[in-house]
Amino acid sequence: MHYLEKCMRLLLSCSELGLGHVSRLIPLGKRLQEHGHEMYFFSGGKAYELLQKEFKNVNRVTPVSWYENAHGILTSASLLNMFLPLPLFNMELGKFELKNSNTWETIHRYYDLRENICDIAPDVLIADGDINALRLASRWKIPAVYVENMIRPSYGFSSFLSPGERFIERYYKASKKVIIPDNPPPYTVSEYSIGNIEQLGIADRTEYVGSFIDTKPENGGQEHIFVPISGPIGTRGKLLKTVLPVLEKLKGKCLISLGTPGKKASAKIGNYELHTWLSAEERREAMRNAKYVIFSGGHATYFETIKYGKPSICIPSQPEQLGNGAKMEKMRCSIVAKNRKQLEKAVSKMESELDAYSRNVKVLSEFSGRFNGLDRAVEIIEDMNA
Repeated sequence: MHYLEKCMRLLLSCSELGLGHVSRLIPLGKRLQEHGHEMYFFSGGKAYELLQKEFKNVNRVTPVSWYENAHGILTSASLLNMFLPLPLFNMELGKFELKNSNTWETIHRYYDLRENICDIAPDVLIADGDINALRLASRWKIPAVYVENMIRPSYGFSSFLSPGERFIERYYKASKKVIIPDNPPPYTVSEYSIGNIEQLGIADRTEYVGSFIDTKPENGGQEHIFVPISGPIGTRGKLLKTVLPVLEKLKGKCLISLGTPGKKASAKIGNYELHTWLSAEERREAMRNAKYVIFSGGHATYFETIKYGKPSICIPSQPEQLGNGAKMEKMRCSIVAKNRKQLEKAVSKMESELDAYSRNVKVLSEFSGRFNGLDRAVEIIEDMNA
């Protein structure tokens, strides 16, 4: 790792769909900050709030979101909401609101990003999942780096979205570099969400760098089943309703994190402990000492399970998670369960075949530990200024 004599002005923007994008942008930003680069951050929703806690020069932009209620993300309503505003019950505020269309959100987000572009005059634009930022880079001739593990999804993805998917591909094809924060094939967790980069015409500028989290293998105990619940509020509620009735029937200890930042509270109910929020250290300990992990199938959490060699059960609520789960299931490291009945069967299978699943994850852990995605991503970005 080298420090540059000439530091860069960087514009960094991330999608706020879930917290996976911002969870990558924060460590990337911190590492670039250590190298003395001048940085300007852009995002919306919870991602904006998290960035504000870590950095200066954080700007709010209009968030772009799926249509979601207490049952999770609704595909049919989300398709309709691409063009039309729809009434939506805000679960956090407890009242109905009119959710703007994705078209409206996208237009306003683009102009929010563009507002300060002349003052910032970035040397490089870094977009984690934010197509609007790539569009800005294309229009203003700014060298762009695209960080993403979902490029051309094929698993469980509605065919109705294909035309729009092809339309936005032109923006990341215009990127100077595409960084995939995942293992190289054949051990790519998000393989079904990436697509064939040769067919996409981006193989010459794309690199699988490895996860942005530290994937050096660590061993722990098997003290409990760990259930980290994350994502938008509707997704968290749906996952909790699926998991609790199944966990109540188990004899062993279960540890549940509700993923709601703010005031910390805990409760012990039967065989499980319920926590509103776990600190980073508490989460690491919970993961390290888990027998296995039950979660929604997010990319970052899958790499946490890989680091600690923990088998998992995936309860997906969106196509990306379903694709991750399917690939991990193919590698015999995870089991996909789409409802309560399937979860009961998955838990039974995991309990009886735990040793076999654990061995498979440890093989994957050793492979993943060879890569330092964060260091390599920084090198790629800095080499653009060489």
